[in-house]
Amino acid sequence: MKERVAIVDGIRTPFCKAGGVLRAMAADDLGAVAVKELMARTEFPPEQIDELIFGNVAQPVEAANVARVLALKAGLPTSLPAYTVHRNCASGMESITTGANKILAGQADVIVAGGTESMSNIPLMYGRKMTELFTGLFKARTVGARLKAMLGFRPSFLKPVVGLEKGLTDPICGMMMGSTAEVLAREFAITRDEQDAFSLRSHQRAVAAIEGGRMAEEIVPVPVPPSYHMVQERDDGPRAEQTMEALAKLKPYFDRQTGTVTVGNSCPITDGAGAVLIMAESRARELGLHPLGYLVDYAYAALDGQRMGLGPIYATSRLLERTGLTVDAFDLIEINEAFAVQVMANQRAFESDAFSRTYLGRDRALGALDDDRLNVNGGAVAIGHPVGATGTRLIITLLHEMRRRNAHRGLASLCVGGGQGAALALEVES
Repeated sequence: MKERVAIVDGIRTPFCKAGGVLRAMAADDLGAVAVKELMARTEFPPEQIDELIFGNVAQPVEAANVARVLALKAGLPTSLPAYTVHRNCASGMESITTGANKILAGQADVIVAGGTESMSNIPLMYGRKMTELFTGLFKARTVGARLKAMLGFRPSFLKPVVGLEKGLTDPICGMMMGSTAEVLAREFAITRDEQDAFSLRSHQRAVAAIEGGRMAEEIVPVPVPPSYHMVQERDDGPRAEQTMEALAKLKPYFDRQTGTVTVGNSCPITDGAGAVLIMAESRARELGLHPLGYLVDYAYAALDGQRMGLGPIYATSRLLERTGLTVDAFDLIEINEAFAVQVMANQRAFESDAFSRTYLGRDRALGALDDDRLNVNGGAVAIGHPVGATGTRLIITLLHEMRRRNAHRGLASLCVGGGQGAALALEVES
């Protein structure tokens, strides 16, 4: 990119299991909480914001263009344009890179970006036959016509279509995301015990980050509706009591006979939101701001949907080509843990000369993703993955940790349902 884009500050809500404490908050409510706190912490004049861009996957029917709705709920001016972007799991990153493009193109000076998702509120739907029956009833003009329509009813019509299940299934290859994780487990010969050990470490690191107060820096406490007597202050997925023995008792979920992927070594379904304030580095300097960090460059890539979990290596390969950097140049790395096996497969692919030659057109491996700089505060296996918001969280979490460690350069990446990957190069100034 011709100039770094300053990420002035970033904030997120707690990430909480779907159907739990945040279930009464819609995606626009969660996003509004994050944006309102962002504006309060930065004290940036709302009238100087040019646009709000937010990522969301399960577009709520009651809040079409959820970005506009949450902007107004957050108290931003009615004159502020806002729109929603959707790149599945990368939606929270897409909002930031789209905003960066507009800033560098001179179409905006200051943008609020982020992502939000209420997976609790992804609806159950009627199937086609029940929908057609209702349509017939609505169109009927006589008692006889209405009776004829109702006589066509069968109890089987009431079987719900689960929106969440549909959304987590690739319509091209026909596989659920967890089944694509099983593909990687077989391709890279990653065992169940290895996946469980990775998951245990994710929980241990996330619990340590919470107990050490590190996560509190990036989280706004949320009063919980409907009574608002309780305030949720932390992610509720990480389990201090997690053990290998408990993980071993869980049965494979996606391949009941020979599978290795369980609910214990997969990310939980989660609610949450995050927001950042971005502008050109030169503008931040003019205003005397001290940004949380900077976006240096980014890349997206695509691959076979059955191996979608390998999106990070494809996108990172493109990012390294664009920037001239190497994997060793990054002090800290965040890769979203959609599944334990998915991150482990990327680790092995990053170190494989054969993989780079076969799939990336490179002569040698990209380099090792060392455990001591990868997901140092745990990841989505423990924290959760509200799909539209995770990309934003990765950036916020990474920048905060880089500042704590006086690290200069970080990599944030994730896989994307449908066969894509995203990778962002970030920097922090000491």
